[in-house]
Amino acid sequence: MIILKSLQEIEKIRKASLVVADILESISSMVQPGVSTQALDESAERLIRAQGAIPAFKGYRGYPKTLCTSVNKEVIHGIPSKEVILKQGDILSIDVGAIVEGFYGDAAITVPVGMISPEAERLIKVTEESLQRGIAQAKPGNRLYDISHAVQSYVESNGYSVVKEYVGHGIGRSLHEDPQIPNFGEAGQGPRLKPGMVLAIEPMVNAGRSATVVKEDNWTAVTADGSLSAHYEHTVAVMPDGPWILTKK
Repeated sequence: MIILKSLQEIEKIRKASLVVADILESISSMVQPGVSTQALDESAERLIRAQGAIPAFKGYRGYPKTLCTSVNKEVIHGIPSKEVILKQGDILSIDVGAIVEGFYGDAAITVPVGMISPEAERLIKVTEESLQRGIAQAKPGNRLYDISHAVQSYVESNGYSVVKEYVGHGIGRSLHEDPQIPNFGEAGQGPRLKPGMVLAIEPMVNAGRSATVVKEDNWTAVTADGSLSAHYEHTVAVMPDGPWILTKK
């Protein structure tokens, strides 16, 4: 069941989403060669709690950390660790959620570690642009898969593939609500978009094939072919006049 939110509820999601935006800005500025993903995670938790918010991921279905930090071929759900030391040329996807007054915000970005290859730069750019194209379809009267199709068509026109095992989602009082939002599909399909829907739209894009496998930690999803992967996400409210990106300052 898709839960429509009141403007008051959307404003609360906005509060959580602004915490998320702050954290991504702060943590991305710390990303450099020699830094461990565990150090990033510890900083993120401290910063979230300093704003009076609660880390949304820590303890969620047993997940042990505040951030998901996914390096290079890791698609999503990479677990921060002292053993994972970032090095020049890596790309790092950072996914974070926060809870404020019982409402959730959720967003992700992919950032370079020092100087990266032109190929990695292009993958990041196309992934971010695919998110913007998906968000542009999040307006009343459209269908859910208009978002999906906008992401898929842009990604594939650039020679990349969208991950199909993992999807975006509704968000509000729960981190994951209906509807599921695939990054692939036919335009004109799916539920009609209405004001009050709040959606976490999140393209996961692979430089190679779309298939993924999960590592032995039962969390980290990696590309099956070892290719690079990038991830972007925003929490977006469908408003009468179009999309409002809640996780954008």
